[in-house]
Amino acid sequence: MKKGKLLIISGFSGVGKGTVVKYILDNYSDYKISISATTRSPREGEVDGTHYHFLTTEKFEDMIKNNQLLEYANYVGNYYGTPRDFVEKNINEGNNV
Repeated sequence: MKKGKLLIISGFSGVGKGTVVKYILDNYSDYKISISATTRSPREGEVDGTHYHFLTTEKFEDMIKNNQLLEYANYVGNYYGTPRDFVEKNINEGNNV
């Protein structure tokens, strides 16, 4: 089976990253979006597992120790990162992430 690819879209706030992602997801069925994990509190209207995976600091640090994140950073006292399992599973199934 052909493996999928990892596509990283980055840019400053307000440059249209969300618009590009929405276009890709709406027009290409073999693309999946990775949901980031964070230790910050949810904002009004945010849903766990949809906008972010909201985790305790202890759980996030366990994920760091167990190499369960592709990347992570601490920004203004909160961790943010990309869980490894979803990305690797989908790439191995032939999906682009």
